[in-house]
Amino acid sequence: MKIITISREFGSGGRELGKRLADLTGFDYYDSEIISAVAKNSGMDEHYVENSLSNHGWQNQVITFGGTLASSAYIQSSKINLLLEQKKVIEQIAALGKDCIIVGRNADVILQEYQPFNIFVCADTSSKVKRCIERMPEGERLTEKELVRKMKQIDKVRSQTREFIGGSVWGQRDAYHLTVNTTDWKIKELVPAVADFAQRWFGRKE
Repeated sequence: MKIITISREFGSGGRELGKRLADLTGFDYYDSEIISAVAKNSGMDEHYVENSLSNHGWQNQVITFGGTLASSAYIQSSKINLLLEQKKVIEQIAALGKDCIIVGRNADVILQEYQPFNIFVCADTSSKVKRCIERMPEGERLTEKELVRKMKQIDKVRSQTREFIGGSVWGQRDAYHLTVNTTDWKIKELVPAVADFAQRWFGRKE
């Protein structure tokens, strides 16, 4: 079984890279499907689950999956339960034993024992702003300044969540097998090279 995880800066195109990579390799693809599974298992609204896990930071919490959950101040029990449910869903995906690509959710940390191929996708600010504007949902109108603020907030939450569940620092270069800078690139042009790199990496382990 081969697992590829993709961590990414908001607006860098990591989601598109993962989907195109899955289409090219034939691997199963998991992204929003994980949120849907968490929502179903927890009996909560899918939009609430996504917003809770993606857009709000942690407040003075210490979280470990190996033992107990502890807090130096106030514990956001709902979010912790959702995070634990998300971890369970990711582990269930790996247990299927099928080649797959998982975008985000700290899957690289959660699935360490499976020795996944871990990718980090980044880009410069102007490229991320441009990509966000091009893909902005209809009816949503954010200025470049507002987009930059949104990107920083979401990436901050991703960094905090990774810190709290343990493992390496989010974005720390030696935590990933490949870092892809999408600045000035069309994602579809990068996919064949990334796929080749991943296959060669898996080949060395066989």
